Amino acid sequence: MEGENTQDPTQASTNGRPSRGVTRKTLLKAAIAAAPLPFVLGGVSWARDDTTPSGQPLAPTPYCDDNDDPTPPQMEGPYFKPRSPQRTSLLESGMQGTRLTLTGYVFGLACRPIANALLDFWQADVRGAYDNRGYRLRGHQYTNAQGAFTLSTIVPGLYPGRTRHIHVKVQAPNRPILTTQLYFPGEPGNNNDPIFHPALVMAVTNVGGAKQAKFDFLLNVNQRADR
Repeated sequence: MEGENTQDPTQASTNGRPSRGVTRKTLLKAAIAAAPLPFVLGGVSWARDDTTPSGQPLAPTPYCDDNDDPTPPQMEGPYFKPRSPQRTSLLESGMQGTRLTLTGYVFGLACRPIANALLDFWQADVRGAYDNRGYRLRGHQYTNAQGAFTLSTIVPGLYPGRTRHIHVKVQAPNRPILTTQLYFPGEPGNNNDPIFHPALVMAVTNVGGAKQAKFDFLLNVNQRADR
């Protein structure tokens, strides 16, 4: 999934390798889709993983296999605050900005999902400003039993000197913390931001007046001993 890659991040291939037809990840998602009860992300029931609630196709997420590189770390930046509230939605009444729903999975090196993994998100508002007094547009959550997460937020504004991005910390239970950032495809600032990494670009589609994004984290967690 991760690693230096100058190809279109919405294509189903990684690190210059063609994607495989069947992987642990695709089997996992197929099993979820075939479950008797619908798998619900963010209050929306998905009959298939590759369509939006309106039936429009979503760009495929990168495949996970044993040869994939872990999600690359990035700088924390000056505006992280500990003890953010636990919540899956950062939206508040009257909040301006284009609505964004981010979904994905957290995997280990054996491409098996990691349940109860911590994800802590923080970002700028529509004007590019961070809330350093309170916890506006800040929050943490945990993956479910399938290793999945969902975040409801807005598309962040442009912070001076940076391309558009979202900060996140990801931690498997009792394992080291990955600190990184997520990026948007097609942003003019991507080419000029010295921190930008193409392996951290989300797959983003338009759904009505909102945006739907997908990103899967691959943590440097050895799962082979648990087989």
